Amino acid sequence: MRADAVRGHLDGLLLAVLEQEPLHGYAIITAVQQRSGGVLDLRTGTIYPALNRLERIGLLSSSWDAVGERRRRCYELTDAGREGLAGERAAWREFTTAIGSVLNPALAPGTAT
Repeated sequence: MRADAVRGHLDGLLLAVLEQEPLHGYAIITAVQQRSGGVLDLRTGTIYPALNRLERIGLLSSSWDAVGERRRRCYELTDAGREGLAGERAAWREFTTAIGSVLNPALAPGTAT
């Protein structure tokens, strides 16, 4: 899938995969890839700036986790992040309904079938 197709939806994707549990960066990339059936393959250069931005604005918090000799930063949703995810989901439903109505006019609201 083209990278520009994900643009504008990255925050929602990241918030959604962090909904159930804290994850580190590579686990977030893997979760997005698995949930999308391999269609979405995010790069580290894409997600880390987004994770840092989401943390700065209070939607995520992070902490360092040690696994053996390795340290990695784990991210989790804040209460504001859960509210943000709900907003992302509502916006996504509105967006897909509108696009679907244009691409498939027979299914447009108010159209007789």
